[in-house]
Amino acid sequence: MNDRMPIIRLSNVSANVRLPNGDKLTTVRNASVEFEKGTSTAIVGKSGSGKTSIASIIGLLNAQFSGTLEFNGESVDGWSDARRTKFRCAHIGFVFQNYSLIPHLRVVENVALPLEYSRKYTKRKMHRRISNALQSVGLSDRASAFPSSLSGGEQQRVAIARALVTGPDIIICDEPTGALDTETGNAVADLLFDRVNQDHTTLILVTHDPQLASKCQRQIIMERGELHAQNDH
Repeated sequence: MNDRMPIIRLSNVSANVRLPNGDKLTTVRNASVEFEKGTSTAIVGKSGSGKTSIASIIGLLNAQFSGTLEFNGESVDGWSDARRTKFRCAHIGFVFQNYSLIPHLRVVENVALPLEYSRKYTKRKMHRRISNALQSVGLSDRASAFPSSLSGGEQQRVAIARALVTGPDIIICDEPTGALDTETGNAVADLLFDRVNQDHTTLILVTHDPQLASKCQRQIIMERGELHAQNDH
């Protein structure tokens, strides 16, 4: 991917959801922001401020928005579902707040899913990538376990391994340490920032944890769907 332009650019992006009573709620309002390759950014704000909504748009999980979303200067407008899925599997790792592991699949099978969707890896390469991903999160010995037998911290590390397994250019995490104790949360955060430092990955963290946000190079504050400030350090 091209390093000479922002890897991600949002221009005047807005999104709405329909409430049960039929009213329309704006979750993202005229958001414009750029993300450079190899940087870490925290999107911070109160619950309901639009953080998860904007993360799902950037992660190509929500196509229902107005405005422009570009990756390396190419707009996703008009992309088919198949192309969005292919791009996401190849270039974006997403760590969900609730882990989103599939209960009836073993750890190794959960981690393998992005590789299977991409359909570009031989079995040997898949095995190597899965092994490396599990080793990087310290779960090589839990490869055959089912999610129900894992602690919350272990499940989150499986989710991170799944996000890392394709070697993505972009990692998006929605409250990655929200359900973890301090020690486990710090270990998970270290794993993520290692990817920025070692692999020049672009990291986007959605969080309400000021300590985690302070570890990022930049903090974007969201309030009622709007981006209000960007603090760099």
